[in-house]
Amino acid sequence: MEIFMKFLILAFTSLLSVSVTPYASAASTKNIVIVHGAFGDGSGWEGVYRILTSDGYKVTIVQNATASLAADVTATQNVLAAQNGPVVLVGHSYGGAVITEAGNDPKVKNLVYVAAYVPDVGESVGSLLGKADPSLPAPPILIDGKKGIALLDREKFPEFFAADVERSKAEFMAASQAPLGLAAVSASITTAAWRTKPSFYIIAKEDRMISPADEKMMATRAHSVLFEIKASHAAFISQPDQVAQVIEKAAAQ
Repeated sequence: MEIFMKFLILAFTSLLSVSVTPYASAASTKNIVIVHGAFGDGSGWEGVYRILTSDGYKVTIVQNATASLAADVTATQNVLAAQNGPVVLVGHSYGGAVITEAGNDPKVKNLVYVAAYVPDVGESVGSLLGKADPSLPAPPILIDGKKGIALLDREKFPEFFAADVERSKAEFMAASQAPLGLAAVSASITTAAWRTKPSFYIIAKEDRMISPADEKMMATRAHSVLFEIKASHAAFISQPDQVAQVIEKAAAQ
């Protein structure tokens, strides 16, 4: 009996000495995939990327051509296929439509919409324009029907897209903007991932590309967890800390 008791004491002491992995470490294994929106590219997400990677997340930015929704969904699916484990899928603006379709991938656990479109089945980005608040001034989008593309007026770009971004940077964004394919705007969603997966939504309260009222309408319909940030459409550039915090909340869910 004495030997048996000594054995139990030794075993119990060994258990107490085992270190427990903190929850934050487990969360740090999550993969974050970010899909940029129209009139830009993934480089604008550098600030958010650096915050997330410094917190231990593996972040991948999808570089979409924004010429067609189908091609952008395929590009996102290719990135998802390369991920080792569950993914938080993030989309900004038009990128919201992309993640709504691509988010049906089984690796995607949560969706994060950042001042983004959240179409339902049969809807397109174009069909959602100004749906909740048509009274606000329309964004200065210049359409070239012959080429099948759209661009933002270069002079008005800072005011409408990035009013809270340093002026010189906003002007560079205007000069380097990528054209948006009209086919991407008119393509409809076939399966909406937010109907089966949890979603989070960041409303940019000073957005002039998508009205905050429209953002709230789409987020409410999707039963998203809502966050509001005092920022322009370029919230991911002007407020990277706050955007990263929401993404990390989704990753920890």
